[in-house]
Amino acid sequence: MFVFVCAGCGARLTIPLSKVALPAHAHQKYGNGVQLPVLMESGTFAVDPEPWGPPWRRWEEIPPDEATARGVYAPVYALSDGAPGAIVIAPGDASGTVLIPGNHGGGYCCGLDGADGPNVACAECALPVASRIDDCSLWQAMWLAPNAVRRLPIAGLGAAPLSWSQLMAEGMGTPPFEPIAAWGSRMAAGHWSNYWWSWSPQWEAAAGQALAHLLAASEGQPVLVPDGLVGEVFQRALDALLPAGPQARCAVLAGPGLPAPSVDVSILLVPSHPQTGKTWAPADPAPYLVPLPFGVWLWLAFPDADLPVPRSGALPIGVLRDDFDPPAPRPRHLFRADPEVFWRVLVRLPTVRSPWLREILAHHMRTGPDRVHGGDQPDDPGTYAAR
Repeated sequence: MFVFVCAGCGARLTIPLSKVALPAHAHQKYGNGVQLPVLMESGTFAVDPEPWGPPWRRWEEIPPDEATARGVYAPVYALSDGAPGAIVIAPGDASGTVLIPGNHGGGYCCGLDGADGPNVACAECALPVASRIDDCSLWQAMWLAPNAVRRLPIAGLGAAPLSWSQLMAEGMGTPPFEPIAAWGSRMAAGHWSNYWWSWSPQWEAAAGQALAHLLAASEGQPVLVPDGLVGEVFQRALDALLPAGPQARCAVLAGPGLPAPSVDVSILLVPSHPQTGKTWAPADPAPYLVPLPFGVWLWLAFPDADLPVPRSGALPIGVLRDDFDPPAPRPRHLFRADPEVFWRVLVRLPTVRSPWLREILAHHMRTGPDRVHGGDQPDDPGTYAAR
């Protein structure tokens, strides 16, 4: 375990924390005016290896060699020139910090967005050390500036990452849909009238990440996934993005607790370790591995029963009745992968430089990057944005 201290004066800025993998939805912007919860579980931190935050440079200002050296192989709207290695924690795990008066951010709406750089300072020496994020449609988080803090190990505290078998025994799946609240709704009072049931933002981000890998693994051929929830999440987007053809590639779930896939399967949807971020791999030489966050993969591989909903009125936060309650209502709209997560991952895969993939992407750009592909809804899962 570690604590983070101010690089200026050495004052302690966090409680003891354990390192985990950076969530796929770490930089997700979800919906409009939505109140999202805290990004990180209390007692944990994650590190973003890439630069993030101001200052930003437009794609036109970045030489091709520099973009390639940074692992970006296709155009994006802009790249950060900030320091790599930002550390994200739960806001409640910070200590010895104060908000910087007047520094709310350049594009904030209902809260702090950190768009103008650090808005939190060390209480001891006033050095700007972090960016507090709590604006609508953003995951609540505290991002510690890598050049303003130091990480110190705590002797005697810490444990080895869980094994896959331990994760299977102790891990919990991430439900595919959940109640979402608008900003300013009476969540604290437990009133469910201000909620609506939607596909989980975490699932949409995870699907965007996986869809980029599925597209890269397709080699321009159709891809088929199993029916059921896996098909509901991925098949319409794959059919929209890939041309039709007789020779389809098969993608199936694989991982701990599942039988070995057949030899004709060329793509495996596998879990990534929630602590280390490493992707599960089979003992035999593996085909293309598509990573999924462990909680999402676990639900797809071993789905739980329908989620219960409160029978009436107000219940304490986090309490759900399951005695004769109906299952949670399904979302009214079709599933859609997060388009920005999809594009952010895809441009960082070397396969995006392949002529066949550039042709597919160019076709979809011509028909409109924010337009539906594969359906009549404006939020169809086949859509993506080149950002």
